[in-house]
Amino acid sequence: MTTKNADIGLVGLAVMGQNLALNIADHGYTIAVYNRDPKKMVNFIEECKKNEPSHENVVGHADLASFVLSIKRPRKIILLVKAGSATDVTINALLPFLEQGDIIIDGGNALWTDTIRREKELTAKGIEFIGSGVSGGETGARFGPSLMPSGTRKAWASLEPIWRDIAAKVDPVTGAPLEGGKPGKPVVGGFSCAEYIGPDGAGHYVKMVHNGIEYIDMQLICEAYWLMKNLLGMEADEIGKIFAEWNKGELSSFLIEITADILQQKDPMGPGFLVDKILDTAGQKGTGQWTAANALELGAPANAIAAAVYARALSSLKEERVEASKILKGPVIKQESDKKAVIEAIKNALYCSKICAYAQGFQLIDKAQVAYNWKLNFGEIAQIWRGGCIIRARFLQKITDAYALNSRLKNLMLDPYFTNAMNEGQAGWRKVIALAVTNGIPAQGFAAALAYYDGYRSDRLPANLLQGQRDYFGAHTYERVDQPRGQFYHLDWPEANRPQLEV
Repeated sequence: MTTKNADIGLVGLAVMGQNLALNIADHGYTIAVYNRDPKKMVNFIEECKKNEPSHENVVGHADLASFVLSIKRPRKIILLVKAGSATDVTINALLPFLEQGDIIIDGGNALWTDTIRREKELTAKGIEFIGSGVSGGETGARFGPSLMPSGTRKAWASLEPIWRDIAAKVDPVTGAPLEGGKPGKPVVGGFSCAEYIGPDGAGHYVKMVHNGIEYIDMQLICEAYWLMKNLLGMEADEIGKIFAEWNKGELSSFLIEITADILQQKDPMGPGFLVDKILDTAGQKGTGQWTAANALELGAPANAIAAAVYARALSSLKEERVEASKILKGPVIKQESDKKAVIEAIKNALYCSKICAYAQGFQLIDKAQVAYNWKLNFGEIAQIWRGGCIIRARFLQKITDAYALNSRLKNLMLDPYFTNAMNEGQAGWRKVIALAVTNGIPAQGFAAALAYYDGYRSDRLPANLLQGQRDYFGAHTYERVDQPRGQFYHLDWPEANRPQLEV
């Protein structure tokens, strides 16, 4: 008979699964592991034996039955398999060995509607289901990710001690990530970047929006780099040093930090810098597309996030762009002489656009909590993104502070700190976009963010004409500024007003 000594189990030993298993073992938990390909499991266990003593807490199993039976009840089993049908196949394979009250935790990048469906199906069978966003890549999984779990409170109570232990830690006052994290010597103390998000699909939804914000965050950084390169003629390493300097201030973040490193990396295969030799196309796994599509579905104005998705799509048309560059003409780029002023303006554009991007992300989450009947804590969401995840940044503490000041804040831009930041930075922001346009340099992220800002701060927009157009051709009705909201009117537009076409 298999001894029931494992505290938790994990299915799926790709890079993320292996690193998360080692993280759990480092914190003193015994973890049972299983992989569909037993060779991968055997190799992983052999590697574990060569490392720190804590890795003796990782126990491999070649079959599902012994794997499940080795876990203490209520069993907690993490799935780190490919999202979609592979997750359903794995769940169905586990079910014959599970008992009522056992818990399945999906740590993949699942579509939140799949998570909602799976929880309903498993609840009917007496099995608890947690959909948990896991952010931070392989390093985060190994030394402390940002974790966004959702499900029932009962299931969360059972998983909570482990999830809080293995998550990234930040200073509870400043929000700064705590240093440390080595094999066998995990970070202890501080605020744990693992908080209960809400019911059913809320965790995976918040992780999806995190990824959408990640798309625009990266796009904005790329545009800042591209403008310095083209408007100022700066070399990659010099731009990298600017990013390194920015990382000491309000723009401090993981993405700014790695950008500084990437730009200063010399090409290992020849002279020059590696970034100049990397092909200018970008892939995507789909979560950014999900974010943009859901924003359209819910009517949330996440145009900057969508612009980042479209920018990646445009970059993938490499061969078409090369041919188009020979035919479609634009202005000759005129390099700017006041280097210091332009760099400062680009910094302002980057920070102001970043504020808009996060405002759009949280505005979308707010729409979703109404649509899906969730009640989410925006300050806590920002706090758990402060450490471990890809978009971790000093800036996120300001978001936590904003929601602590006003839990019903309609838009981040209305918080006094962010309002002041945008008032101070928008002159440079506008200057940068004007320079980009007049020089023919694409800066769709900056421009979309500014359009959002200008649209949101406008008490009048041209949608009055749009209402008239819709009523003219489709009798869709319109509202009036001199009558109460919610009263709709229709005009039988006279034939005489219609333009007569010449034959």
